[in-house]
Amino acid sequence: MQSNPSLTHEVTNQAPPLTGHDAADDAVLLEGVRREGAEWHIDELHRFGRYVGSEEARLWADQANRHEPELRTHDRYGNRVDEVDFHPSYHSLMRATVAAGAAGSAWADERPGAHVARAGTFMLATMLEQGHMCPVSMTYAVVPALRRAPELAKVYEPLLTSTVYEPGLRAPSEKRGLLAGMGMTEKQGGTDVRANTTAAVEQADGTWRLRGHKWFTSAPMNDVFLVLAQAPGGLSCFLVPRVLPDGSRNTFRIQRLKDKLGNRSNASSEPEFDDTVAWLVGDEGKGVRTIIDMVTMTRLDCVLGSAAHVRESLAQAAHHSRHRSVFGAKLIDQPLMRNVLADLALESEAATTLGLRLAGAADRAQRGDAGERAFLRLATAVGKYWVCKRQPVAVAEALECLGGNGYDEASAMPRLYREAPLNGIWEGSGNVNALDMLRALTREPESLEAFRAEVEAASGADARLDTAWRELQAELSSPEDAQLRARRLIERAALVLQASLLVRHAPSAVADTFCATRLAGDRGLAFGTLPPAADFGAILGRLPA
Repeated sequence: MQSNPSLTHEVTNQAPPLTGHDAADDAVLLEGVRREGAEWHIDELHRFGRYVGSEEARLWADQANRHEPELRTHDRYGNRVDEVDFHPSYHSLMRATVAAGAAGSAWADERPGAHVARAGTFMLATMLEQGHMCPVSMTYAVVPALRRAPELAKVYEPLLTSTVYEPGLRAPSEKRGLLAGMGMTEKQGGTDVRANTTAAVEQADGTWRLRGHKWFTSAPMNDVFLVLAQAPGGLSCFLVPRVLPDGSRNTFRIQRLKDKLGNRSNASSEPEFDDTVAWLVGDEGKGVRTIIDMVTMTRLDCVLGSAAHVRESLAQAAHHSRHRSVFGAKLIDQPLMRNVLADLALESEAATTLGLRLAGAADRAQRGDAGERAFLRLATAVGKYWVCKRQPVAVAEALECLGGNGYDEASAMPRLYREAPLNGIWEGSGNVNALDMLRALTREPESLEAFRAEVEAASGADARLDTAWRELQAELSSPEDAQLRARRLIERAALVLQASLLVRHAPSAVADTFCATRLAGDRGLAFGTLPPAADFGAILGRLPA
């Protein structure tokens, strides 16, 4: 009998790639965008969602991470150039994401809900690929800080709010769109930015000259940067352009690119300033107060980005489970897998709902709502801490749903897993945000009042939520060992806030199971330990398509 080797290679019981779909076809995302005031953006979200789910875009995401940025310190003749080269796929991702309005364009959009619309787009783009979202996020975040220097904002803001991606170092006046970055940390200080040693000296023409070495500055090919430096009057914030108005290169020596765990498509660098031209932003000696506006917006994006990656990981796990059969039935119909997916779905819905609520608060705060501004002050720290903390464990669980297939680079799950710890570190680690919560409670009591109003909007709807909120208020009112207890407090605050949002806005099956498991403790320590009483059908019915 003649053998037929091709028969041994017949492939069965494998899920097809998750491509050719609309990534915005997600009830939780769409309901949140509508609820927070951007229903007018739904059609555009679907258009962008189809791009995000396309085979071409998924290929770009893979290539941008496989072909990493390369530093060129000098040209062929020995001239210092300090440029970073990117794979064409990176530029394709950037072009599409900036054009869709995920960078700074919301600041130029007067429609109510503009920042919510941008948040929805930002989440979809992050689901596709996180590395290129770093310069996108910083460009969005720089605008409110730059407005503390009206003359500079007049020049740069129209270009920072553009939907045109135009790479390359040229004079700002010669470009149709700009990207922004930030340089705060230094090797001797890290999070303690007041320990920075970069020095700033004022010049007769009103500019400043900087000298120092930054330790972690992402996206060095961006056009402008907000940088902290020590002026005679104290730590101050400065605008540093890569190219000066006359077209000459500013001194921005890139010493090396960081060799990072993940985020491989994005270049992060150590730049050195040596007689580098800069302009003061805000008051001298008030650098932290000035740049905190930018930090707040990037922390919001960390919440949105983590929620997006939990959502994408869940979508991949659900897709695999719908197509894979085991023990005579589809994986998604197996009771234990249903428990795991339902538990992940609860986590994802709570994260997405909270992220979009923060985006709605940011939008209304920009339009003069003092209560929303006070709520954002406390809730951003709470959300940044908890949603970013949950991302790594949720992504790991989703990866496990794919088994060995999920451990293979071709699945893209390893890339999601490598990205998972980033947002917990970016713009303040867990401890920084826990301490920031304590500062807000002490220095800005109106933020607690706004937080209380938000939680108590669900008062009486669920006894477990009411009990958890009473217990949390008692703990918050006790100053003893506050720092030691800060992580316990901020975790509980996040769960109470998420529960309140779900009780008001999610289907009863979702809210009831969340309160039973996250507040009343009717679950184990790992995902997939929901009680048998949970309405698995209703929860799984909200999985991404």
